[in-house]
Amino acid sequence: MPYSSVPARRSLLKLLAASPAVSALGGLAAADPAHAASTTALARAAVAAGPTAPGIVKALPAEHFTVRGTNAEARFDAFADTGYLTPADRFFVRNHTSTPVLDARDWRLTLWGDGLHGRTPVHLTYGQLRDLPSVTRTALIECAGNGRSHYTSQQGETVSGTAWTLGAVGAARWRGVRLADVLRRAGIARDAVAVQPRGLDDPYVSGGVDYGRVRRPLPIAKALDDVILAYEMNGEPLPYDHGYPVRLVVPSWIGIASIKWLGDIEVSTRPLASPWSTDWYRLFGDAHPEGGSAPLGRQTLKSGYQLPSGATLEAGRVHRLTGRAWSALAPVRKVEVSVDGGAHWRPAQLHDVPRRDGWVRWSAPWRPHRPGQVTLLSRTTDAAGNVQPERTVHNTQGYLFHAVVRHPVTVV
Repeated sequence: MPYSSVPARRSLLKLLAASPAVSALGGLAAADPAHAASTTALARAAVAAGPTAPGIVKALPAEHFTVRGTNAEARFDAFADTGYLTPADRFFVRNHTSTPVLDARDWRLTLWGDGLHGRTPVHLTYGQLRDLPSVTRTALIECAGNGRSHYTSQQGETVSGTAWTLGAVGAARWRGVRLADVLRRAGIARDAVAVQPRGLDDPYVSGGVDYGRVRRPLPIAKALDDVILAYEMNGEPLPYDHGYPVRLVVPSWIGIASIKWLGDIEVSTRPLASPWSTDWYRLFGDAHPEGGSAPLGRQTLKSGYQLPSGATLEAGRVHRLTGRAWSALAPVRKVEVSVDGGAHWRPAQLHDVPRRDGWVRWSAPWRPHRPGQVTLLSRTTDAAGNVQPERTVHNTQGYLFHAVVRHPVTVV
């Protein structure tokens, strides 16, 4: 998808005035002064670090991130020193414009549309949302374009959009309120068929066209299933870059569905559309229907090595190769690795119980016997029988890459 020119960066000094721990309602700061002080200290550190990318608030050290325009890709090899969950300060950032620095005291959610009884808008403050019964879900969020660069580097095909490698993905423990509960509280009508959440970030402008604020419809069946309005990430208030004060989390679906900085939700008795479901986040190209595929929903499956591309390894000693594998289609069943470019495969050891909406960490020992260039491969098979292929069918915007990734290393 196209990207706007670099936006003017918001002053990071707003962090001190609107730190999530300080401004959040529901007793967060008042009940835990130590936590508030800790978060404020982190904010001061971020300010001291200075701007590291246009429109992104948090620090982006080069050992953990690659800046790509208004976005920041996590270095996949750097996940090796993290646990199952991705720390917030290591989570990738996908922004269409720039991160808004919002205050929970001023925030409210508006639900509106002909899909509500009486068609009267309903408003919820941050405190009211936090007073509702909460749930916690551990789930991945992954950009639809994760792996996009491999269409070109592996398959020699031209695609548009941010040239992600494999780092536009992360796992977190999200706490919030079920969207289903909020919709029922608002009085959703029996004939509602779709909802459309919209964010509070700046309108997206590209090529002189103002596309408005980021928004994308969800079918009512998904909205009433496992979607949550999250206000915590890994036990802390959402960071600014990840949707503070409230974001949507749509497990298993492409990341654009998990709208950040949620401001309103349209509830409709007819199908809804936006540029993020018509112009982008569909499959276009010779292999797809004329006019494009249906709007994308579920993500796909992938795996990768937690090792820098082109890493140097010593011959004659055992190396513990590690990585992660995941599938949005079903829990991972097995991971296989190849150290000879795919001529032979053997199983890797899984270190997590495979689960819906999650990933597994894996490892495999390898003793290279002679110096030279080697291509490492890993391949995921999930419980539904889906297997990573050798190639992904091309689409012009480079979405849903799921082929086996070729990982070059040098043995010395």
